[in-house]
Amino acid sequence: MKTLKQFTLAFCMILTFGAFAQSDKDHKIMSDADNARMKLIEADSTLSDYFDNAAGYVLFPNVGEGGLIVGGASGNGVVYENGMPIGMANLKKVDIGFQAGGQAIIEVIFFETEADLDDFKNGNFEFSAEASAVAVESGVAVTAGYNDGVVAFALPKAGLMADASVGGQKFSFKSF
Repeated sequence: MKTLKQFTLAFCMILTFGAFAQSDKDHKIMSDADNARMKLIEADSTLSDYFDNAAGYVLFPNVGEGGLIVGGASGNGVVYENGMPIGMANLKKVDIGFQAGGQAIIEVIFFETEADLDDFKNGNFEFSAEASAVAVESGVAVTAGYNDGVVAFALPKAGLMADASVGGQKFSFKSF
């Protein structure tokens, strides 16, 4: 009986430590990601199928993007596997070309298979230079499809920018 109590206490301590391993910033991003998921589904209810059926996805609730010839973007997000959060991610993008303005967007990247998600988690993922996210509007997700196991969607939040590419984005992943 004493061993069972010790095991239970140790197990509870591990769970408690795991719950507090995330920073306040991580908790804010996770809350923002929950809200962003709802906004994406409100904008296009067919995205629910991707959220429900993808092996995993990374959701960036606040990506800032701007530029005038030379541009960049950055954001922090949450990585989900089978619908459960497993870690945090960030994205960075620097590019040169026709672009002007600035905007804030919600970006979500869905991974079709576990192998595709593993590539992301292991740092073996980046978009090709010409890749673009599908702009979210009602019904658009029905016609979108995976390309090499990945599909990305973007929902503008504020601002205006003459560029919708996601090509050249670099990502990092940190598990909980």
